[in-house]
Amino acid sequence: MASLAGVSHTTVSRYLQDKDSLKPKTRIKVEYAVKTLDYRPNLVARSMRTRHTNRLAIVLASGDHFPGRLLAAASRTAHEAGFQVEIVSVEGGSAARSVRVDELARSGQVEGILALSPLNLKGKKANRVPIVESSAYDDKLHDLADFADAGVIREAIEYLAGLGHRTFLHLSGDLESFASARNRKQVYLETVERLGLTSVGAVDGDWSAQSGYDAITMLPADTAVTAVVAANDLIAMGAIRAASERGWSVPGDLSVFGWNDDEMGRFTTPSLSTVSVDREAQGRALIRRLVAEIRDEPVPAPPTGINRLIFRESTAPPPAQRR
Repeated sequence: MASLAGVSHTTVSRYLQDKDSLKPKTRIKVEYAVKTLDYRPNLVARSMRTRHTNRLAIVLASGDHFPGRLLAAASRTAHEAGFQVEIVSVEGGSAARSVRVDELARSGQVEGILALSPLNLKGKKANRVPIVESSAYDDKLHDLADFADAGVIREAIEYLAGLGHRTFLHLSGDLESFASARNRKQVYLETVERLGLTSVGAVDGDWSAQSGYDAITMLPADTAVTAVVAANDLIAMGAIRAASERGWSVPGDLSVFGWNDDEMGRFTTPSLSTVSVDREAQGRALIRRLVAEIRDEPVPAPPTGINRLIFRESTAPPPAQRR
């Protein structure tokens, strides 16, 4: 190409890196040669020389619960910082992910890697790009870390107790597979005991609306329960449906609190009090941390208050006759 353009190889290299740095006449010559030869630069070879690919990889476990909101926010943040993103889903556990991450880190194809599930990379530090481990999800993409933090359940119970509720019921998610379900149940039990409240039970469920429906349907007619704390919004919606079919008013007879702030919960009748989980904030923060490490800049502080209460129509003071 240099011969056809009548310039040196150094000039061609300057054109490929910064064409505006050349004189107009020289630039036209090189552009003519590029078009004539239909030249396509080898981006991988160039990246190995310059170590700049403007590409990031996000590695996660392969599972049924795809973290779409987090990934969308992470991708937008990366694009704003001048990077493209490749999503890499890896079958198997942490060992398989660790091997894939190490391969990517040594390949020269990416400038940084964000791992959303635990890794084991001890002793594999040579020739690697920055790697940020989030541990937001386990091997089956079940919530870990901040998403599994159940502290806000304590706030929900304290709020309901402040309205006058004294007898509670918890409708849990899948306790066997999800740390988030186990944590929410544990905090529920601890908070009820600490506040001197009464719990008629913590019914094990599977995250489905059906499990919430069944739990309320099975309550005795003379139950003293006035407040239900559900592990997610679907369970809460099932509970509200069952209460309606039993002739109980929500929130007149029964207050119901959910978790997730699913969009449908804003439009149900009554609208659902819930916990909002800011997955977008975590996605943005993780990419900003990775970009800071790539550019050797100060790492920004992680976000706080990812989970917060939202009060809507499904919660109110208990009926006077059952206080």
